[in-house]
Amino acid sequence: MKIASTLYKDNSFIMEKNEESINFNEVQLVLGFGSSTLVSQEKSFQDIKNRFPNAEIALCSSAGEIYETEVIDDTISLVAIQFQSTKIKTSEISIDDFDSSYEAGKILINNLPQKDLKLVFVLSDGGQVNGSELVKGMNFSKSQNVLITGGLAGDGANFEKTFVGVNQVPQTGKIIAIGFYGENLLVSHGSFGGWESFGLERTVTKAESNILFEIDNKNALALYKTYLGKFADELPSSALLFPLSVKLDDDNRPIVRTILSIDNENQSITFAGDIPKGSKIRFMKANIDRLIDAASDAANSCLEMEKSKPKLAILISCVGRKLIMPNRIEEEIEAISEIFGTGTMLSGFYSYGEISPLNPLANCELQNQTMTITGINEII
Repeated sequence: MKIASTLYKDNSFIMEKNEESINFNEVQLVLGFGSSTLVSQEKSFQDIKNRFPNAEIALCSSAGEIYETEVIDDTISLVAIQFQSTKIKTSEISIDDFDSSYEAGKILINNLPQKDLKLVFVLSDGGQVNGSELVKGMNFSKSQNVLITGGLAGDGANFEKTFVGVNQVPQTGKIIAIGFYGENLLVSHGSFGGWESFGLERTVTKAESNILFEIDNKNALALYKTYLGKFADELPSSALLFPLSVKLDDDNRPIVRTILSIDNENQSITFAGDIPKGSKIRFMKANIDRLIDAASDAANSCLEMEKSKPKLAILISCVGRKLIMPNRIEEEIEAISEIFGTGTMLSGFYSYGEISPLNPLANCELQNQTMTITGINEII
């Protein structure tokens, strides 16, 4: 397995790292993460296609690009992979063709050949797709030992249109999956948030999909504003500082849910993922040092799975983390780099949701406000 990276900006490739002297004509897969404006342009796609003419090219829009240990905006961060024996297959669907995100997730995985499938990397529209239902559908269709990771495309801090595509100019409403096949492929994953929980554990008593109405039979929005105190006047922007810890069952650790909007008229709160009735929740607050430590924890999880460093680490972190610590955001990337050391290339993006198991090789979950890492290597 050989890898190279390059950075695209202002209609040209401005940086490149190709220490293994890869022949770009022999690259099988290119992953690219970039600004909505750039990735949705025909010229950007054609420039990338011309540079890697025989590769499968998967692109998605982001809320910030990760290139090595830098976090950059208004670029496309690209990583090119040449495998020795691993094979890849791609699947692309449009959410408009399905009645639900759950059904879309089922078909997305079923479209991939299942024999020898080891890893599915998913990039999904981040605005039109219900990420929670998408992962439920994917989990329904996947085989037991298949790892599914990925993320929801971003659109900076605009939350308007996101773009995804494989072997064509990215479009809105698209979901793609890349299947990795082969006995020589090593995969690992890690996902941690680092948020601090506070207050009592409470129960969701009224909710519909990702809209929360009542907690402990009390109005959820009123209770949330009480906890926020002086920050309640700054809603909904201040909600990024106070996500919810949601425990779906007693077997898994809690997942984090980010608030997207509030509805004062209906006294409800809309989240970036489902908040099931009966789930246990606690309020959370940001501690920047712990957020950075959590990135290190995610990297260590990868090392514990394979007992070796990945050659490529795909980092998908939440836009909320980027907005909360704008002047320190690169510290979480640097923390990961320190754990992996030299020999591991870092690439990735800031997303509207992260897809990863909570426990090693378990079913994937939609997560928010986490740093999620997918480690890839190939043994000879």
